[in-house]
Amino acid sequence: MFSRDLISEFFFLSELFIGFLGNSLLFMLYMYSFLIQPRLKKPIDMIFTHLTLVNVLSIAFRLLPDVMASFAVKLLFHDVGCKAVLYAYSVTRGLSICTTSLLSVFQAVTVSSNHSKWAWLKSKLEPCIFPSLLLIWIINAFLYIPMLENVKGQINFTVVDSRYSQTYCRSNQVRHHTTLSLVTALTIRDILFVLLMMGTSLYMVTLLFRHNRRTRHVHSSRVSSQASSEKKATHSILLLVGFFMFFYFSNTFVTFYSLHGPKNSQVLDVISGALSSGYPIICPYVLMNNRKIISTFISSLSNFECTFSTRGCHG
Repeated sequence: MFSRDLISEFFFLSELFIGFLGNSLLFMLYMYSFLIQPRLKKPIDMIFTHLTLVNVLSIAFRLLPDVMASFAVKLLFHDVGCKAVLYAYSVTRGLSICTTSLLSVFQAVTVSSNHSKWAWLKSKLEPCIFPSLLLIWIINAFLYIPMLENVKGQINFTVVDSRYSQTYCRSNQVRHHTTLSLVTALTIRDILFVLLMMGTSLYMVTLLFRHNRRTRHVHSSRVSSQASSEKKATHSILLLVGFFMFFYFSNTFVTFYSLHGPKNSQVLDVISGALSSGYPIICPYVLMNNRKIISTFISSLSNFECTFSTRGCHG
């Protein structure tokens, strides 16, 4: 038992450290781009920054209770604390789905041909980013309000006799109508945004395939340089969507299995925690695959050091 608990503690701490490190670094890079080097800023960077912020919040509200529980920190989360943590995590998880879908739609329209039926949207993309982000915040914030009456804090976090159980929360006996309405609304949201994500991703894959076939025998450096930036961004977003789909469907399967499987399974708890936090943890490292902003940041730091250096940078 001791070795299993030790492994669990190390696992949750590693996830927390890796996730915070990657997302914090990426958030700093985007803030640097916005504030210090605005010429490097692209419209899509606002969505990337939002996704990074959502990832940090999701990791905090999902993993911190698990870390504290693994070290037997028995914080007494009564109704207010329990509902606040669970509500915040649920909202950020919903925002992750919606933001990734928005990111996929934005990039699909960006890389579409000027003669396609989506061409008219290109000029409207940038003004629509902030209202779209605000809208998904409003949707998810209101969507999870009925959940607040479904849970309550538990004094002993080893209680597992409820249908839903988390580290410091357990389900309350609620009206069937309330639960059914919440599940239906969440299912409709997930289906809508996941299908939108899949459709735009397939569209981008088709465009990349056509582009590669068309430029296979073209050796123009000008054409290659113009397309390379958007092509790399598209590859990163497609990889991001792929990871999201894997973690989303895997976590959904484990969740359904845990509802009908063995009760109080520590292995299932660890697997569920890894899958639910896997996407926000791996997300920044996929996005940092685009090294342009990193190389520019390092170059700017070097120039900054040279400015305040008393010797060396003048020769």
